[in-house]
Amino acid sequence: MTFRTVPLSLRPLPVLVALLLAGCAVGPDYSRPSTAAATAYREATADPGWTPAKPASPSQSDRWWEIYGDPVLNQLIDQIDLNNQTLRQYEAQYRQAQATAAAARAAFFPTLGANAGVTRSRSAGTTQVSTLRTLSLSAAWEPDLWGSVRRSVEAGEAGTLSAQATLASARLSAQATLAQDYFQLRVIDAELALYDQTLAAYKRSLDITRNQFASGINTQADVAQAESQYQSTVAQRLDLELQRRQLEHAIAQLLGKAPADFALPLATSASASADWRPDVPVVPPGVPSTLLERRPDVAAAEYQAAAANARIGVAKAAYFPALTLTGSGGYQSQTLAQWFDAPSRVWSLGAALAQTIFDGGLRRAQTDQAIAAYDATVAQYRQTVLGALVEVEDNLAALRILENEAQVQDKALAAARKAEQLAINQYKAGTATYLNVVVAQASALSAARSAYQILGRRLSASILLVSALGGHWEGDSAAADGAPVSQASAGRP
Repeated sequence: MTFRTVPLSLRPLPVLVALLLAGCAVGPDYSRPSTAAATAYREATADPGWTPAKPASPSQSDRWWEIYGDPVLNQLIDQIDLNNQTLRQYEAQYRQAQATAAAARAAFFPTLGANAGVTRSRSAGTTQVSTLRTLSLSAAWEPDLWGSVRRSVEAGEAGTLSAQATLASARLSAQATLAQDYFQLRVIDAELALYDQTLAAYKRSLDITRNQFASGINTQADVAQAESQYQSTVAQRLDLELQRRQLEHAIAQLLGKAPADFALPLATSASASADWRPDVPVVPPGVPSTLLERRPDVAAAEYQAAAANARIGVAKAAYFPALTLTGSGGYQSQTLAQWFDAPSRVWSLGAALAQTIFDGGLRRAQTDQAIAAYDATVAQYRQTVLGALVEVEDNLAALRILENEAQVQDKALAAARKAEQLAINQYKAGTATYLNVVVAQASALSAARSAYQILGRRLSASILLVSALGGHWEGDSAAADGAPVSQASAGRP
C-alpha cells in the first residue's frame, strides 16, 4: 500500500509529537506516609532502634514452620498451596490486577484498525444503481500530554504489587492458622493420653473402694465419690474428643478438603503422647522498622496508598485538553478493475484538540474523590503498621510471661502430685477419708491440664509472633546450623 508524499507543511509534525510526548505528569509524586516510629519494642530485652525500611517483595522461601521440627506439620503446610480456596481467590485477584496494569500500559500505543466494505446505492430520481468498494487502514493516537496514562500505569503497577502482597499475606495467615490448629490438636492429644492414664488409675481406685466396701471397710459414700470422680472424668475426656474433631475439620478446610476425607491419627503410644512437651522456639523480633519490610499486609497497604496517589494525577489530568492524532489510507473505487489504480487511493491526516469547558463540577468532584480515597488509604496504612506493632508486642509479652507461668505451673503440678500420693497413702493407712483422695486427684489432673494448656498457648504465641513479623525467621548461629533456639521449661506434666 502506498500513500501520497506528506506536504512540506506537515514535515515538522514528528518534532511536534516529540515535544508533546515530553509533557509533564500532573498530580503529586508518591512518597511514603509517615507512621508512628517506635524506637524499640517495649517487650524486647534489647533492640538497636529504628532504621529506614522498605517493603520487601513477598517471598515463599521462608519455611518458618520448620523451626518446630514436626514432620507432620511440615507435610500439612506444604499442602496449603495446592487446594486452599482462599489462596486461589487471591491468586485470581492477583492475575486480575496484572491484567488491569497491562490494560493501562496499552494506552501508550496507537490503535490500528482495518476496514473493507461494499456499498450499493441509488440516488433519488434515477434508476442507476452504483457500487462503491473500499479498503482502508486507520490509526488513532492520543499523546500522554499531561501524564494521565503514566499515572494510570503507576496505579496499575502499584495495584499489582498490592495484590501480590495480599496473596502473600493470605498464604501466611493460612499457614499460621494451620500451625495453631495443629498444635492445639496435639495438646488435646496429650491431654487425652493424660486422661487415659488418669482414668486407668481412677478405675483401679474405684475397684479397690468397691472391694473394701464389700469387706465392710469403707462406706457407700466412698464408693459414690469414687464412681462420681470416674464418670466425671470420662465426660471431660469426651468433651476433648469433640474439640479434637472440630480442629480436624478446621485443618481440612484449610487444606481444601472435605472433613470426611481428612483425619489425623492419635499418637500410637499413650505414654509417649502424655510426655509430649516440645520446645518453644525463641523468635528474634528484630527492630521495629524491619516489620515494614517483612509483613506483606503492611506492604499491600502501602502499595494501595501509592495507587491511590497516582489516581489523583489521573483525575487532575482531566482539567487539561486532550490531543488526538488520526490518520487513514486505502483505496476506494466503483469497479474492481480500478480499485488499486492511483486515482482510487485515498488518505487523510488529522489532529483534534478537545477541552471540556463546563461539566457542572464533575472534574472537581472526581479530584476531591481521588484525594479522599488517598487519605483513606494512608490512614489504613498507618493503622496497619500500628496493628502490626501491637501484634508483635502482644506476643512478645505472651511468650515472656507464659514462660514464667509455665515454670510456676510445673512447680504447682509437682506439688499437686505429691499431695495426691500423700492422700492415697493416708487413705490406705486409714487416717484420711476417700474425699481427701478425690480432692487431691482432681487437683493433680487440673494442674497437669493447665500445664499442657499453657504449653499450647506458648506455641500459639510463638506462631503468632512469627506471623506478626511477616513469616521470616532470623535465628542465631545455632539456628543457622540446624539447631533451633528454644525456651527450655523445667519439669513435665
